Amino acid sequence: MSVLNFRSKEISWLSFNERVLQEASRDNVPLIERIKFLGIYSNNMDEFFRVRVAILKRIVQLDKTTVFEGGSPQEILKEIHKIVIKQGKMFGETYDKIIADLAKEDIYLINEKDLTHDQGEFVNRYFEKKVRGNLMPIIINKRRPLPDLADDGIYLAVYLKDTEQNKVNYALVEIPSGLDRFVLLPSNDGKKYVMLLDDVIRYELYDMFYMFKFDEISAFTFKLTRDAELDINDDISESYVKKISKGLERRKEAHPVRFVYDKLMPEDMLNMLLKKLRYTTDDSVIKGGRYHNFKDFIGFPKFGNKKMTYPSLAPIAHKDIKPQTSFFSVVTRKDILLHFPYHSFHHFIDYLREASIDPFVREIKITIYRVGRNSGVMKALKNAARNGKKVTAVMELQARFDEKANIKWANSLEDAGVKVVFGVPGLKVHAKLCLVVRKERSRLANYVCVGTGNFNEDSASIFADHLLFTKHIGIANEIASIFEFFNKNYNIPFFNHLLVSPFYLRNSLENNIEREIVNASQGKKAFIYIKVNNLVDFELIQMLYKAQKAGVVVRLNVRGMFSVFSEFDKPENAIESIGIIDRFLEHSRIFVFHNNGNEKMYISSADLMTRNLDRRIEVACPIYDKKLKREIMMQLDMQMKDNCSARDLNNDLENKIRNADKDAPAFRAQMEFYKWLRDS
Repeated sequence: MSVLNFRSKEISWLSFNERVLQEASRDNVPLIERIKFLGIYSNNMDEFFRVRVAILKRIVQLDKTTVFEGGSPQEILKEIHKIVIKQGKMFGETYDKIIADLAKEDIYLINEKDLTHDQGEFVNRYFEKKVRGNLMPIIINKRRPLPDLADDGIYLAVYLKDTEQNKVNYALVEIPSGLDRFVLLPSNDGKKYVMLLDDVIRYELYDMFYMFKFDEISAFTFKLTRDAELDINDDISESYVKKISKGLERRKEAHPVRFVYDKLMPEDMLNMLLKKLRYTTDDSVIKGGRYHNFKDFIGFPKFGNKKMTYPSLAPIAHKDIKPQTSFFSVVTRKDILLHFPYHSFHHFIDYLREASIDPFVREIKITIYRVGRNSGVMKALKNAARNGKKVTAVMELQARFDEKANIKWANSLEDAGVKVVFGVPGLKVHAKLCLVVRKERSRLANYVCVGTGNFNEDSASIFADHLLFTKHIGIANEIASIFEFFNKNYNIPFFNHLLVSPFYLRNSLENNIEREIVNASQGKKAFIYIKVNNLVDFELIQMLYKAQKAGVVVRLNVRGMFSVFSEFDKPENAIESIGIIDRFLEHSRIFVFHNNGNEKMYISSADLMTRNLDRRIEVACPIYDKKLKREIMMQLDMQMKDNCSARDLNNDLENKIRNADKDAPAFRAQMEFYKWLRDS
């Protein structure tokens, strides 16, 4: 049974994804953005099954007596199935509403039965030119096993019936992932018509299977989702890279955890597929609609109608970073804090570029977790190595779903002369750190960057994060000692400024909370503000309950998983808790403690999850500059005032917009903060 006042992180995650789905249904969100939110919801759900559900199923297989604070795995899996079915209905209704709203804009998503003669000829030519060569149908019979089907792929199960012979043949066609999912059709009536690649293939089924005798042919979409957790063994005779590569290969053979299919699929076909794919009654077998892999809808055509998308926001140049001015001279004078995506990420790339050619720079060290596809960060590091700088990249190969990309980048960096360190055995390196060592006045000076998000220009245009540049001697020396630890794992440094997991972060957070409790008990002002992606650590949650009960003002701003029952006590003592889903993905982690007026504020790479606190290298860095503290606090206060995108995180996870029914004018925190940065 579950523990009172603690919610399963899986159930709370589904509530978060429902908030994403809500954005797809809101009329005040531009129409194409609503379609993208459908895609984001779908992509999130795929990853949820590949990881979270897969882990629960593994645990059930290993030990059916296991019980977590949030309930037994069996109970949680049953609840997940119920919620997924409910959200599936919401998804279908939202999709239908979007299709109707597209029609109001003279944009029509049509299928193979709706084509005009001219459109049919266009589809035929398109199929012959771009699609046919990518299709390799698989004929299914009872004796032959199915080949390995792609996790996350979409398939058409083709049904060919010969009524005269009372014979049925089955085939599979994989919808090519390398082609655009959306095909724009010609039109002579001023309207816009879009067709899914699935239906282009359906239109040509007779031509594809002409060699079979049939008088009825139809196709039904399905997709399967497999366990995506890597099993990395402890065989020290194998290199770390080889272990990861082997794990990636094993994903192809991983146990299936979800099967979603067109509800119109004939029952005999469904049963045959499930049997061949080795699905059991314990697996999630879900009836769906005609189309799957809605994550592709993130790339739905924009059609150039400005009112259907968010207006573009020009990245803001930081007021203290002037053209043709050395970053090192700026950071020597003062700490610099970048707010992404409001500030331009090019500031960081420019910083690395300057370091790569500055004659006084001796070393560059950086942690790499996820990087952009055409990464300027990696280009700058390689260029620095070519220019004779000593460059070290601490590469985390276990960045989930980016493992292949990181192996490729690691090889590319090594080829350019960069020293690549593959993390720490047994600990995932999730900290976002960069160190530049520069010779100044016959001494070596350390310049450091500490971030809440990845050094990734792609995500920096969407994820709301912070990046601190500082020359503070204490912080810089401690970050230098972390990079030394990556080389000598047996030598754990002492930290006076940074909070570093798995060594000190948990204890430091607990001590800070306890100090606020003591101050409140003495009648002093006491305050805790926590902003994270996920808050699910049982022990810390119990401490937050204790703090609120003691009179500490606790405010929580959590985008994703949230195991807290904010109304854990009497209603008037509820913890003020919000989650924001808006144009940008809130990704920064911030911890603030009143500390009897000597406020402590940290930005961090760590969410408040057991894995981050106990099994990862994470860093929380103090903000010492009073002006930067006020800047961050103002942004946090803005988010608590948001009545457009902030949801109240109450006990029932109703996901209602905060104060939306009150008379106050609309206040959208992300846009208000953008305006403040731009105009200040």
